[in-house]
Amino acid sequence: MAADTQIQHDTQLIHPNLEENIKYCKTILGNSNDLMIRPLQSLHKWPSVLLYIDGLVDVQILNLAILQPLLQERSLPDFSADDEHLSYIQNDILTASGVLYIDNMDDVTEALLAGDAILLLEGSSRGLKIGAAGWEDRPVGEPVSQTVVRGPMEGFTENLRTNTALLRKRIRDPQLWIEERIIGRVTKTRVAVAYLEHTVNVEVVEELRRRLDQIDIDGILESGYIEELIQDKTMTIFPTVYNSERPDTVSAALLEGRVAIIVDGTPFVLLAPALFVHFFQSPEDYYQRADISTLVRMLRYLSFLIAMLAPSFYIAITTYHQEMLPTNLLISLAAQREGVPFPAFIEAVLMELTYEILREAGIRIPKTVGQAVSIVGTLVIGQAAVDAGVVSAAMVIIVSITAISSYVIPENGLSISVRILRFVLMMLAAAFGFYGILLVLLITLTHLCSLRSFGVPYMSPFAPFIQNDLKDTLFRVPWSHMKTRPLSSGTSNVTRQVTKKTKR
Repeated sequence: MAADTQIQHDTQLIHPNLEENIKYCKTILGNSNDLMIRPLQSLHKWPSVLLYIDGLVDVQILNLAILQPLLQERSLPDFSADDEHLSYIQNDILTASGVLYIDNMDDVTEALLAGDAILLLEGSSRGLKIGAAGWEDRPVGEPVSQTVVRGPMEGFTENLRTNTALLRKRIRDPQLWIEERIIGRVTKTRVAVAYLEHTVNVEVVEELRRRLDQIDIDGILESGYIEELIQDKTMTIFPTVYNSERPDTVSAALLEGRVAIIVDGTPFVLLAPALFVHFFQSPEDYYQRADISTLVRMLRYLSFLIAMLAPSFYIAITTYHQEMLPTNLLISLAAQREGVPFPAFIEAVLMELTYEILREAGIRIPKTVGQAVSIVGTLVIGQAAVDAGVVSAAMVIIVSITAISSYVIPENGLSISVRILRFVLMMLAAAFGFYGILLVLLITLTHLCSLRSFGVPYMSPFAPFIQNDLKDTLFRVPWSHMKTRPLSSGTSNVTRQVTKKTKR
């Protein structure tokens, strides 16, 4: 029965009878109220109809560039050919941009849903698709998830064309090529691939095209769909595609020979290939002096280790390796744990789970009360747990330092990976002490060395070792010494800058 009522989507040409075309559009759109049908006499001579979706078109373009020219009365030339009057309207009457011929109803419905207006004339088997898209968009504002103290305060928006314009604004080079494709059988989401033609690794671009063309899915609502569908390996907790909502970050990546994937409807742009070291880099590193940037970057790596290892180290030391602690510290910890009924592992799991719940709640709670609830949750609950003898004060300190350190990592994807790995390390530390921690670290390091991002080794330039690329990893050398682009990206244009010697 469902098959009987299903609308057939065979390609249907535009009918010379306007009523047939209107009937088809109403049927295919389910008699939706937002389908606007405007009958008119084009140039006071030809019966016509203007179709558009309310809310998707720019009213000003509709009135001034379409309706006003069509409703003007003027002397007309003699038309000998059948569709010559349609060509006259296209070339001499309509002042809107992007006026194109259209000849089948599938293209009509697709254009309507993209925000275009459609002009059909009685007796003509072709129509005109008029660019009139103009729905409401969020203006360019400050990035929310990747803030900096010094640097541009512009962030991407949900409009694909605005995002490509933000890149064009920074890279005024004709070699910045932007390819666009439609992905999603139902949503028909526009996805753009941007790269610098004279710099990019051609093999990466070809591989990205192949993976995007293989996607066959009903809908793409956010760049996370694309990220999961094009990544090299799905069985990993580490992100192998970088995402950013900052135009300056994406522009810098393009200049290094990487590729950007821009998805309509989201401010987060994907970058590939993505290496492990990229997730510790912040755009602010390049806006300050090299010595300051190096110090801050080393602090990020230290925070990464603390966020991953602090709870497991505490569990291993207090459970198996007490001899590693100074006597006074050991006595102090033993006194704190005297009234605690749980082993260190249960303590850590309780506190970590409580923190994860508070973190998730802080995201969902309305902003007006979110800050107050966060303060109450961290201070009151933590202090009450210590006073009640459920956990020790030392464990509260460890979990607090761990939580703060996890926020130092610039990219949220890697921060989530650390949170997952932290629980695995805690379990193995409770079972085997330092031997369990060492086992997890060896397995993790082996796994990281096996990962690839679009064919590029994930741990480059450490494994494989590329000495030339070390200048922008654990530390950042001054700009005068970064004469070449990273070789790990396989860029076709290695030279970044040429230093000219001046006579003194």
